[in-house]
Amino acid sequence: MDGRTTVADRILQFNEELAEKTLELPPGFAAVNPFSGPQKERVREVTTAFYRKYYDDDRPRRLVLGSSPARRGTAVTGVPFEDAKLLESETGVDVDGYAASRPSAGFLHEVIRRYGGRERFYADFVMSFVCPLGLVRRSSQGREVNCNYYENKKLLELLNTFLVKSLERQLAFGIDASVCYCIGSGENFSFLSKVNDGEHFFKKIVPLEHPRFITQYNGGRKEEFTEKYLSALRGEGD
Repeated sequence: MDGRTTVADRILQFNEELAEKTLELPPGFAAVNPFSGPQKERVREVTTAFYRKYYDDDRPRRLVLGSSPARRGTAVTGVPFEDAKLLESETGVDVDGYAASRPSAGFLHEVIRRYGGRERFYADFVMSFVCPLGLVRRSSQGREVNCNYYENKKLLELLNTFLVKSLERQLAFGIDASVCYCIGSGENFSFLSKVNDGEHFFKKIVPLEHPRFITQYNGGRKEEFTEKYLSALRGEGD
């Protein structure tokens, strides 16, 4: 062995580190950790197949960061923003009954397709999260619902060190830090920008509207937002 590692090696190692992670959270909140949960063996199988397929090299890539994984999406599959059924076709791993398809993944799938397809897109980008573990809270009706790391002041206070260290750790994948793309142009962008002001992780952060905001509230403008994503990812107008 010559000690060299690929981007896939580094991402999978980060996931293994996350498997050992426990978070201190306020009452009523819980973490969803796909790497240590009941489906961890399936998650390991899916993520290994996915990252070995697209990231088995040492090519620098730019980060595309969402806020945190959805409890029935990435927080189950372990692969950021990928639709479960698309993952099944991409990796050959059966995910039937294992995760729900997400509207966000559908929008991003179209962006990826128009960018040039998965091979080209994943050769240029790593998709991940500011908070790489899923978060849920108990609603007033007693149901478990998704939440974001910035939704509660105490939650953000407790998570802050973990979030900053996770960002630093992800840069070690071999990231091109000239620009980072932030999915979520509100609170996620605000927090990431504040961290970056102090840590100087990235030269520039480009905010992009969250796919859920687009698909649920601005469906008639989907083409406009798709073009905005593509223009940003291609570096047009820099």
